[in-house]
Amino acid sequence: MSKTIKGVWSTLILVFFALVYLVPLNTRLLWQPDETRYAEISREMLQRGDWVVPHLLGLRYFEKPVAGYWFNNISQMIFGESNFAVRFGSVFSTMLSAILVFWLANLMWRNRQTAYIAALIYLSSTLVFSIGTYSVLDPMITLWMTAAMVASWFCLRISRTPQKALSWIALGLACGMGFMTKGFLALALPVIAVLPIVWREKRFNTLFGWGPLAVLSAVVLSLPWVLAIARHEPDFWNYFFWVEHIQRFAEADAQHKAPFWFYLPVLLLGALPWLGLLPGALREGWTKRVMRPELFFLLSWAIMPLIFFSIAKGKLPTYILPCFAPMALLMADHLEQIRLSGKLRSLKANGVINIIFGVLMAVAVLVISGILPFHVKAVFTRTELPRALIGILCFAVWALAGAMSLTDVKKRWYWGAVCPLVFALLVGQAIPQKIIDSKQPQVFLEQHFDLLQDSRFILADNVGVATAVAWSLKRSDILMFDEKGELQYGLSYPDAKDNFIDAAGFPAWLQKARQEGNVSVILRLDRNAQIKSTLPVADQTVKFDRQAILFYKKLP
Repeated sequence: MSKTIKGVWSTLILVFFALVYLVPLNTRLLWQPDETRYAEISREMLQRGDWVVPHLLGLRYFEKPVAGYWFNNISQMIFGESNFAVRFGSVFSTMLSAILVFWLANLMWRNRQTAYIAALIYLSSTLVFSIGTYSVLDPMITLWMTAAMVASWFCLRISRTPQKALSWIALGLACGMGFMTKGFLALALPVIAVLPIVWREKRFNTLFGWGPLAVLSAVVLSLPWVLAIARHEPDFWNYFFWVEHIQRFAEADAQHKAPFWFYLPVLLLGALPWLGLLPGALREGWTKRVMRPELFFLLSWAIMPLIFFSIAKGKLPTYILPCFAPMALLMADHLEQIRLSGKLRSLKANGVINIIFGVLMAVAVLVISGILPFHVKAVFTRTELPRALIGILCFAVWALAGAMSLTDVKKRWYWGAVCPLVFALLVGQAIPQKIIDSKQPQVFLEQHFDLLQDSRFILADNVGVATAVAWSLKRSDILMFDEKGELQYGLSYPDAKDNFIDAAGFPAWLQKARQEGNVSVILRLDRNAQIKSTLPVADQTVKFDRQAILFYKKLP
């Protein structure tokens, strides 16, 4: 590949990354409960100066270890307390994962163009950019799992002792960071992914001989924090192991229960706009596994974690994000092979799939927009016609880009990456007000900022709304009203008993609290529901759609 072509590829990917991953970050409001939760945890860590024990609303919050929050802490230190800063940790992690995908592709095939294609497919996959621009911990764990598998490639391929030792140490360090990001799962996933490879290549001596070095490096990296949090909060490991691992993934009452096939539609939608390449890439990975061992490595890396997460009772779409790095590599290799062979059926199918998807989604937005006289309950109001038109535009461009890729599939296949471009840039402006009111309370809170700021006590009956209030006001003393949610464990500590007020005891508590200052109670109402008449009459009531604020003035 000439320097000019390398420069063109590098520039295109950088421009794509900037448009999809950076430009939209500050144009979208934070979503509750996830983004407001992680924004507030990091803000409180910086405020407290405590980088060991996570807290949320001033309460112990032991659902995750600490390393993922560190990304967000550093981001807020650099960029301030903004929506951009909240999401940049995810973006930065996704960028590093893409660099690792590029590096591994170049190592496997010594083909810089295939490496660029792999990075582009990875960055433009719907699930990757959707989660990679959203403030959750999954992009961080994906980074460490990708790093662990790249290290595993070296571990299984290098023969010289010094380099092999460094590879196993790197594997352990990546697993150690993964463990401190999301727990014991990070230690299991690389093992699950490489077991078929070790079995097929009879590398058990290598695994058992060098594996302890990886374990040791993971222990050395994580032990300082493990001991530190055990010293500060002795109950952390008991709760984190039994509740967050055993209960969430295996027990009958696991969180987010879903059927075994749950990830199939997630995988198919997440692979857009490259879905047409996926079946051929997987088939080629299997049929050519003997002749090309690197394809079996990638196949095992993609399939084994997917099976593991499918077996687990608790499921979320974000869990399978680590599977998309090997899938991007498989699809990039498949794309290059079919371009060389001239058998372009998969590329043609990919263009057709994008056209169909874009048209169907544009029609769906049109139907729910209320523009047409259909007997379908409109999601958009009549005043939101511009938002509906933006949504239609997003998917119309998707279909158009799919059509452009078909004008010369061998040369213009890259138009597939253009499909989600307008969607990524404008989706924040296409969200119906109903969803904003339900999931993005920042606007409502900003409209009544002065009222809340003047309150000595603020109560909320929803954790997501409470964290949004805390983030907006930059205060962590928001109290929970009649609903504990995910804060139940933190509220169980004796020193947190005053952070929860139930409905029965609220009138008596309110009488005492109003002697100290103003009190605001933020309620999240069911659709078309009214404020409960059992609550004391407020001096001022603000109600908009599903949000309400009851304001009680300080007693003279």
